[in-house]
Parts: sequence; C-alpha cells; structure tokens
Amino acid sequence: MAESGRGPRLRLARPRVVVSGVGAVTAAGWGVASFRHAARSGRTAIGPFNRFPSDAQRTHLAGQAPPGPPRCAGWARLSNSDRFALHSALEAVEQAGLETPLAGRSAGVFFGSSTGGLFETEAYYDELVRLGGRPRRSLLASHHISAPAETVARHLGVEGPVETVSSACASGALAIQQALEAVRCGEVDIALAGGADCLAVTTYTGFNALRAVDEQPCRPFRSAREGLSLGEGGAVLVLERADHAVARGATPLVEVLGTGASCDATHMTAPHAEGVWAAAAVEAALADAGLDCSDVDYVNAHGTGTPLNDAAERATLARCFGARSARMPVEATKGVIGHLLGAAGAIEAVAMTLALVDGQLHPAPGDDPSDPALAIDLVHGAPRAMPSLRTAISLSLGFGGANAAVILGRWDS
Repeated sequence: MAESGRGPRLRLARPRVVVSGVGAVTAAGWGVASFRHAARSGRTAIGPFNRFPSDAQRTHLAGQAPPGPPRCAGWARLSNSDRFALHSALEAVEQAGLETPLAGRSAGVFFGSSTGGLFETEAYYDELVRLGGRPRRSLLASHHISAPAETVARHLGVEGPVETVSSACASGALAIQQALEAVRCGEVDIALAGGADCLAVTTYTGFNALRAVDEQPCRPFRSAREGLSLGEGGAVLVLERADHAVARGATPLVEVLGTGASCDATHMTAPHAEGVWAAAAVEAALADAGLDCSDVDYVNAHGTGTPLNDAAERATLARCFGARSARMPVEATKGVIGHLLGAAGAIEAVAMTLALVDGQLHPAPGDDPSDPALAIDLVHGAPRAMPSLRTAISLSLGFGGANAAVILGRWDS
C-alpha cells in the first residue's frame, strides 16, 4: 500500500460510532485505573500464580487477576470468566452514564472468548474422578463458551442480540467488529463489546506443549524473546452512535473508525511469514474507515513475544506502511498483563482508548530496545507523550489464521 501525505479524513455516509465507556479486569487489578497505572509504570504484572499447580510445566508464570469484589447477588456461583466479563461491563456502563438494567433500551452484547467456563469444567471433572462421581453440578453452569456474554446480558437486562465469537486470539477484536456493524445498521443503539477468558489447565498445558511460552515474562519484539505469557481477564467497550451519545448527555471517549478481518490457511498455529493475510485485515480496516495508511499514528501490536509471530507482524506492518513502519510507535500490551486470548483484542482496544484520550503511549516493560532485525520503534522504558495523536490501529492474529484489525480515532465533535 503506497504512502501519501496526510489529507482530510473521508467521512462515509453512515452514522459515526463512538466509545462512551470502558471497563477492564487484568492481572494489574479490577478496573481500568489499575490497568492504566500498571501499563504506564513500565512494570509487568506477569509473575508466579496459584490458580492451579504448574510443577509439570516448563513455565511457571502467568498474568493472574487478583480476587475481585462481589458485584451482584450470586457472585460466588459465577465462573471466573463470567466475573471478569460482568465487572468490566458494569464499569463500562457506569462510565458511559447508562442506568441499569438496560431493559427497554435497544442494546446488545457482543463478546469474544476462547475458554468460557473451562476452569470450572476442569474442576467438575476433577471432582468426578477424585470423589467418585459426586461433583457439584453448579460448576457446569458456565461451561459454554457463550457464558460470559450471557452473564452480562442477564445481569444488565439486555434484551437485544447476544453474540459470542470464538476465533482464538482474534475473538475480542472480531466482537468489536460485530458490535460496530450492529450499531451502524441500526440493529441496536447501544452495544457492549468485549471479551473475557480465564486461566485454565488445558490452555496452560497446551501452550507449554507447543513450546510457545517464555520462562520469563514475555518480551515482545525483543532479541531474547522466547514466547508468550498467558494472562486472564476481561474488557468491555460501550459502542453507540455519536448523536445518540451526545443526545443523552454522554461524553464520547474515542471514535470507532473502522475494522477489518481476514483468514488464511497457512498453518494451524503459525502466522503467514510475510504477513500477507494479516495485511489484508489492516487494508480492510483502512478501507472501512476511509483512511490512507499515512493517517495512522501508532500501532498497538498483537505482540505475543513468540519469534515467529513478532517477525510476521513486523512483515505485516512493512507491507502496509512501507518504510514509514520503522518510524511508527508500537505498543506491546501483552508484556504488561500477558495474553488474554479471546479478550486480547478487547483489552488492547481499551489501551488504544486510553492512549488517544491521554495523548500518551504506555511502554513495554524492560529497558532493552527492540530486536534490530525487526526495525520497529517499540515504546519502552518510559511512557511516550504524543499530544497530537489522532488515529491508532490494533492487530489481532489468532490460531487458525484468524486476523483482525481495529482502528480508533480521537473524538472530534
């Protein structure tokens, strides 16, 4: 895609869609403020965890969320993923100035997840084997992959569509894409978009078996990177038409400019080495937003820290942004909180929202610069002030060749 000078943004003949509230749960704590503080501090929240034993694994680190405060009746019966989802949704709705329940409003829930209540399902199986067939049936209440979205809809009184995307690590970003389209076409006035996933034995063991994990907290785009670090949590963004938000007295945070997606059949776990199909998702997002590649100010990268993924993502940026890709600031959020799997695209959209609102990019933990072979401008060491920041893009690259891109812009009334 050829470079060109920055020009006026093309406004397409369709409603402008904004984010009016955000919520999050991560290893840094419960709430967006905890996530913002950890990200800006330049310190990682990845460390030893106690969700389950890791003695038999090659790694013993993860981004585990601390215990959180009860938010509703029956909180103790919810799965970890359900709690992450509900807390994030309640925080986002509160910031958006929406009263709950949302019954009677035109609202929908669009979520990404890859584990659902898997941790609790594992506990059920453990009790079945260990206790000889008398497990607690309540552990299966959140078994389904759709449980986090359904929990949010049930507790917030959402009467519109409730949809769950499960496309590996691209799920959260694809959920935002579905929410954006639902608002644009008038299916809903308000969309809660996000994702939630919890650490589970199956996923932790699986990534260790693939040897895709780092024995240290992950180091995206660094020379010594060896793999990813798993994390857990949830993130939710409230999307609505700009005129709808303004009319009810809300203050838009950012504008959702466009999204794009693609899928390739290169490999079940490895990305296309030259970034061809990931670039197709970026180009689709730019076309959806009516933007040129030169309009993008910075990238919140997928940045898992695996050698193949980081190199493929660098190839994607070079393919899309040309020589300018070496000068574009890059954030690597997974170095702070780990990889949230189905919720990764959602929490990274929250990170972009904070950057656009604050005019500041968070650093990747550690003082060592990026791998010279990758030739990227990795933000590290300290936050980077960007007061003129206007447009950001995030990439999500999932197993099975699922690729997604989300573009957010500073809100201009």
